[in-house]
Amino acid sequence: MDDKKIYFASDFHLGSDHFGNSLEREKRIIRWLDHIKNDAAELYLVGDIFEFWFEYKRAVPKGFVRLLGKLAEISDSGIPIHYLTGNHDIWLKTYFQEELNFKVYFEPVIRDINGLKFYIAHGDGLGPGDFGGKFVNSIMKNGIAKWLFGKIHPDLGIKLGYYFSHKSGVKSKRNGELYHGDDKELLVLHSKSVLEKEHVDFFIFGHRHMALDMKLTETSRYVNLGDWFDINSYGELDGKNFELKYFEQELPV
Repeated sequence: MDDKKIYFASDFHLGSDHFGNSLEREKRIIRWLDHIKNDAAELYLVGDIFEFWFEYKRAVPKGFVRLLGKLAEISDSGIPIHYLTGNHDIWLKTYFQEELNFKVYFEPVIRDINGLKFYIAHGDGLGPGDFGGKFVNSIMKNGIAKWLFGKIHPDLGIKLGYYFSHKSGVKSKRNGELYHGDDKELLVLHSKSVLEKEHVDFFIFGHRHMALDMKLTETSRYVNLGDWFDINSYGELDGKNFELKYFEQELPV
């Protein structure tokens, strides 16, 4: 196990044809999973893996068979897969646990990994401000809202889900989401508030579509995992060494 690594990735947004070819992106992700599966000890999927996801009683959104099949293969090989929901795939129920043996989390996860303390979350709704986003998030998490949406026929419900997901305005350029500064980045402020209560070695987030690894203190780092539209970035923990890496991507010098 000493030569095994732990991987982190987020924001695949599969199904978002509005922002590129989802199938090409899915095949690229499959190539990455094949690249890492032989030395992976665990895999963390940190939200917004799909542009929209809702599980009806006997139906799920059509598509993504390549990804689901590859993840099933990895899970069946004994590699634990952890899925943290994001704001686009918030309506997971039990499909991934029952079909793929995933461990699914709806809240931030704090975990000791290789003697290091990790705080892992997609990132939506965390930090001060953004009251509109938090209000929408609270509605999305409401059990009655989920029950009512489940009564809509899947053909209409999934169409509506994609429509509102596209309206949320995902922008994907290489590091296209600009860093707003330490005093304005909500997830940085959230991380600092957590550090006031307890030490964390690594804060790992998705959501912001930035590939970013920065120091909060001499012993604590803040990481945004980026996305897979064109950044193709992911986190790799090798022992106690964490690094942001890029797959099939030549970055400018």
